[in-house]
Amino acid sequence: MMRIPSILLSLCFSALAFSEDRRPNIVVIITDDLGYADVGFNGSSDIKTPALDKLAEGGTICSSGYAVHPFCGPSRAGLMTGRYPHEFGSQYNLPRNSDSVVGFGIPLQEVFISEVLQEAGYYTGAVGKWHLGANDEYSPNGRGFDDFFGFRGGGHKYFPNKYQAAYEKQLKAGVEVIVDNICPLERNGQEVRETEYLTDAFSREAVRFVEDASQRDQPFFLYLAYNAPHSPMEAPAEDVARYSHIPDKKRRVYAAMVDIVDRGVEQLLGALVDKGVYDNTLIVFLSDNGGKLKYGSNNAPLRGEKGETAEGGHRVPMFFHWPEVVPAGRTYEHPISALDFYPTFLSLAKASLPTGKQLDGVDIWDRFLAGESAREGEPLFSMRYEGNATQVGIRVDNWKANYDGSDWELYNLSSDPGEDHDLSSRYPERLTFLRAKANFWSDTHVEPKWIHDQERGRHWNPNLPNFEKLFDAN
Repeated sequence: MMRIPSILLSLCFSALAFSEDRRPNIVVIITDDLGYADVGFNGSSDIKTPALDKLAEGGTICSSGYAVHPFCGPSRAGLMTGRYPHEFGSQYNLPRNSDSVVGFGIPLQEVFISEVLQEAGYYTGAVGKWHLGANDEYSPNGRGFDDFFGFRGGGHKYFPNKYQAAYEKQLKAGVEVIVDNICPLERNGQEVRETEYLTDAFSREAVRFVEDASQRDQPFFLYLAYNAPHSPMEAPAEDVARYSHIPDKKRRVYAAMVDIVDRGVEQLLGALVDKGVYDNTLIVFLSDNGGKLKYGSNNAPLRGEKGETAEGGHRVPMFFHWPEVVPAGRTYEHPISALDFYPTFLSLAKASLPTGKQLDGVDIWDRFLAGESAREGEPLFSMRYEGNATQVGIRVDNWKANYDGSDWELYNLSSDPGEDHDLSSRYPERLTFLRAKANFWSDTHVEPKWIHDQERGRHWNPNLPNFEKLFDAN
C-alpha cells in the first residue's frame, strides 16, 4: 500500500479546512445622516423601505443603537478603530480637500478592523464614502481594504453629468485645489468616469464585490458606505415623483434618496442569494449619526439632530441579520454602540487583537443573542465641541445625563426616549455619578489633530474644551 508523505497529507487537510471556512461573511451597510424614524422598521409611514424592513424583521432590531459620534468623520473613525475618536485627536471632521494637506488622516497607529480581518484571511472591500483621510497612506487601500470604489472625502454630488462637467471646468481654469465633492470617483487609486446616479453606482459596485468575493475560498468583509441621504439633496425626478404625496418638497427629495438606498440593498441581497452566500452572511445596518432636520429628516421620537449629543444626534436606526443565527422578529432594547463592532467581528472571525491595541467597545455577541444587556453598567459617551460650548452625553443602562452647552439634565430613557422630562432635581446623586464618569473619560482626550474649519478652530484655545468648568459639580 502506497504511503502518502506526512507533509503532503498535512497540506491536503489544510487546504480542505480553508476551503470549508465557515466563518461568516460580514457586511456593514452604513448610511449618511439617516433619521431615526426614516425607515419602515422604525416607524416611517411616508418613506418606503421594504428591503431594509424585510432584513430587520428577519433579524434583530436594535432600538438603542448608537453611532460613536454625532458627526460623520469621527463616527466612522470610531467604528473602524473601536475607540472614541477623542482619544486619538480625530474628534472633528477632516477639513475639505484634506488630500492637499500633508498628514491629515486617522493616525496610522490606530489599526482598523479591516486590517485585522484582512490579516485573518478575509477578502475586504469598501464602497462609497470614506472620510478618514485622503492621502494614499490613509486611503481604504492603505487601511486594510483589498478593493475600493468611491470617494475619499466627506461628501459628493450625485449626478455625474453635472459634477464631472464642473470638475472639468475648474480643471481647465487652472484651479489648483478643486473642491472634493465634484472630483472623480476612484477604483483602487485610479480615476473612474462614472455614468450612474451615485447611490446606484455604489449599489452596483457592492454587487460586483459580492460576485467577485464569492468566487474565492475565503470569507469576505464588505463596508458599504452610502453617502445618501446626506446633502446635497439630489435625486432623479422620476424617484421624487413617486413621493408626490409628501407636502414638503425637501422631504420628497429626501424620501427619494432613502428609497434609492433601499433598492440598492435589495440588489445586494439578490447577489448574496444568487451566489449562495446569503445564509452565512452577517449584515449590520446603521446610520453614521442622526438626521439633519433642515434637509427633511425625521428623528422622532428622539430630541435633537445631527451634531448634538441629545438622542437624535447619535441614536440611529440599526439592526443585525444572519439567517438561523441572529434571532428573527426580535427588538433588542439594550444599548449597543458601533464601537462594539470591532471586538464582536474579531470574535466571529476568530481573529486576534493586535498587540497593544486598545478598544472602547465590547464583544456583545453571546449576550446579544440571548437578549441580555452586553453593556450592563458600562457607560456610552458622546461629546461635541462647538463654538464656545461643549455638548456632552453619557448613558449608563437606562439613565442619560446630557449637557447642551448651558445646563446639565437627567433622563430615564426607558420611559422617556424623547428626553422630555428632566429628572436632575429629583435624582441629583445619579446626575453627579454620571458627570463623574464623563469627567473621568475626558481625562483620556487629546487635543484635536485638525479642526474642519477656521471659525471653529479659533475657539479651541482658550474656550474649549474647558473641562474644569464643564464638570464642576457646583
